[in-house]
Amino acid sequence: MYSRTQNENGSYDTRCLDCFLTIARSVENESELDELEARHICPEKALSWLAAQPCPAKPAART
Repeated sequence: MYSRTQNENGSYDTRCLDCFLTIARSVENESELDELEARHICPEKALSWLAAQPCPAKPAART
């Protein structure tokens, strides 16, 4: 999810609502915002995904 803000000069800023990083500032059109948001790799979402993965089984000890 992203929060878009329109500035007084008509440009836009966008911020990721998961990690609170500013994705873009002073972007002139919303289609460019769509592209920039699609390219954002959110570290918070990536960590959540990794934490949800099952731990791999450890191989049995050799004797």
